[in-house]
Amino acid sequence: MRLNKVINDPIYEFIPIPDEIILSLIDHEYFQRLTRIKQLGFSYLVFPGAHHTRFAHSLGAMYLMQRALNQLNDQGVYIDDKTYLSSLIAILMHDIGHGPFSHTLEALLADNITHEFITDFAMKKLEKSYGEPMTIARQIFNNSYPIKFYHQLVSSQLDMDRLDYLTRDSFYTGVSEGIINTQRIIYMLTLTADGDLGILAKGIYSIEKFIIARKIMYWQVYFHKTTMAADEMLSQVIKRAKYLTHNGTKVSATEPLEYFLKYHNKKFTEDDLDVFMQIDDYDVMTALKIWSNHDDNILRLLSRKLLNRNLFRCIIQNNDPLNDEKRINELKQKILNKYKIDKNDLHYLISIKSIENQAYTPHRDQINLVYNNGEVKDISMASDQLHMELLPNDTMKYFLFYPKEIE
Repeated sequence: MRLNKVINDPIYEFIPIPDEIILSLIDHEYFQRLTRIKQLGFSYLVFPGAHHTRFAHSLGAMYLMQRALNQLNDQGVYIDDKTYLSSLIAILMHDIGHGPFSHTLEALLADNITHEFITDFAMKKLEKSYGEPMTIARQIFNNSYPIKFYHQLVSSQLDMDRLDYLTRDSFYTGVSEGIINTQRIIYMLTLTADGDLGILAKGIYSIEKFIIARKIMYWQVYFHKTTMAADEMLSQVIKRAKYLTHNGTKVSATEPLEYFLKYHNKKFTEDDLDVFMQIDDYDVMTALKIWSNHDDNILRLLSRKLLNRNLFRCIIQNNDPLNDEKRINELKQKILNKYKIDKNDLHYLISIKSIENQAYTPHRDQINLVYNNGEVKDISMASDQLHMELLPNDTMKYFLFYPKEIE
């Protein structure tokens, strides 16, 4: 059923809502929850404008999916109304499994369960209400639908998810290096003879810019040392709260968050899903305020520091800090002297993470350039600007976190 409804958006001006089912899903409590989950977690501590939500991003990705499908249809690719609708549902729903602060608490609240799993699980439950459109959407999302380019538009190295989040995150952070020519990229979309998603070869420069912009945005925004420090502190807060809870200490929180503080390595059920879909950023911020007065020294310390933006020092380096055993031991001793904590609890106040940022991975879900004669090339074989042999280098960095007071 066609609608005459639009949503105002600062990126695309107007996002049309093409169907009653789409409107119903937007109004659904699962999707409305995304209005209470920030797209970039704690990035607003560095970029004050970065308060945009997963809700806005999902709508933007759906808009780009409409544009992409219309473009392919104009090129003669047959897209029936049923699959068109299910593709929009798939991209609209692709982030509903995210927990509070998006990736920060990934697989931490519901032990080792990813947001993709929860998204698929939620879509499976929604099949009971929405029937075949949701069934096909779920197949597209989990890549079991027989026509592969639909999934590639949802999740690949050149999908509508990435096109929107780069454009949107660049806008709200004010980082112009992330600006890409989304309109031209979509206009250049095509299919290969094998039915895979491709880009007309004359669009190569837009794709080069897209790949470079993505790499810059990861180091400049997503892996910014201040954001990473806040993310790490929140992870340690939740780990400490779960540890205390499992060992009999009362850790007060909202009911949904308390439920997952007690959660421990069990099969994820519909009951778990119902509770998970009640958790958002507000549960976490409320908990931090409560825990800032908790009897446990570590939980209290981390909560207060995070609330007041007294963040860990974050040292970014190319070599594993563990190789410098003397330095790490000195830092640990300073922490013990400063905070009088048990040695077994040191890992809450000093930690190391390794992060790999590979802007493009050749030969894995590759970006195909399609030439007029039908020839298809991976962009890594065609680009003379990206120097693809260099892209895999400098992709691994190590992040060392500890309280700056010990300096």
